[in-house]
Amino acid sequence: MRAEGRPFEPALLTPLLAILVITVAAVLTPHLQFNRLLGVAPALAAAMFPVGGTLAVGLLAIVADTALGLATEHNLNQTPGYFTLLAIAAITLAAAYASRVRQNRERTLAEVRAVAETAQQVLLRPVPARLGQIGIEVLYQAAAAHARIGGDFYEARKTPYGVRLIVGDVRGKGLPAVEAASVILSSFRVFVQDAPDLPALARRLETSINRYCDHVPSDDVLERFVTIVLVEIPAGAPIARVVNCGHPPPLLLHRGEVREVEPSRPSAPMNMAALLGDHYQVDIIPFAVGDRLLLYTDGVSETRNRAGSFYPLTQRVRQWAFAPPRQLLDDLHQDILTYVSGTHMDDLAALVAQRVTMAGGFP
Repeated sequence: MRAEGRPFEPALLTPLLAILVITVAAVLTPHLQFNRLLGVAPALAAAMFPVGGTLAVGLLAIVADTALGLATEHNLNQTPGYFTLLAIAAITLAAAYASRVRQNRERTLAEVRAVAETAQQVLLRPVPARLGQIGIEVLYQAAAAHARIGGDFYEARKTPYGVRLIVGDVRGKGLPAVEAASVILSSFRVFVQDAPDLPALARRLETSINRYCDHVPSDDVLERFVTIVLVEIPAGAPIARVVNCGHPPPLLLHRGEVREVEPSRPSAPMNMAALLGDHYQVDIIPFAVGDRLLLYTDGVSETRNRAGSFYPLTQRVRQWAFAPPRQLLDDLHQDILTYVSGTHMDDLAALVAQRVTMAGGFP
């Protein structure tokens, strides 16, 4: 009576233990008629066994009730005895039906999860741990239970202009957010190699999301904006170029110091250029060997604890100022989970880029 597709779990013994406990109680206290509770066993089995297993548990409950009836003054031939057997049989049939419904739902859920896995592989492809002179690690978590994708996204590509990164966050949640994220990511992958600079790349992303919104029948198209941060790390210069389009500022970890890379002039989020203008400010920051750049979404910086306080990201990251990128993200994730202490979490994504060497292999 092992549940299909599942490893054995002690909880699967619960229906059998229920029959055993009820039978023992009925034998020890025959005047209390505990046998009437045997219908609990098939009801429990419906939550964990397939149809066959549920029917088997129900049959075992009927056998136990019959044996108790024969052992206690032959009350099986009395009307209450027949009624108890009938009740157990009815509960067993109902439990078998419930088990079938549950199995169908589990199969549907498994298919949906398989589709989500495929969508994740298309939308959030694995990022190489090394692109030229840059080491990269990522962290991702969707807000929805059991979900693998959400409105936060990231990508990294090696181009003739250096390694280019994007981290973004779509306003809203659910499938519309995933769809908008796919538009931005697909456009980034198409244009990242040829765009001569980051402002040109941002304008092409803006055009793509505009065209997408033109075909979306919605009254709140203007609210479907996307915040992004674009980074370009040239191979032969110890710098990084940053364009921040309404996104939380990256953190630069340099020789044990941590500072926010605030834009010198704000740039409009994607799908907002018509209202705020299409000027995209490029900020140049030092980025030498050993330096790390932490890009993240507001699911990290705006995480709240039970008291409603925001997660102090910059302060917390200082304690990992010398940690390798993977360890930094693992420690950050664990610290966030501890900070929220069971409260709801938003989608979150984080990416750490570290300059490992300069062009030519020189440190």
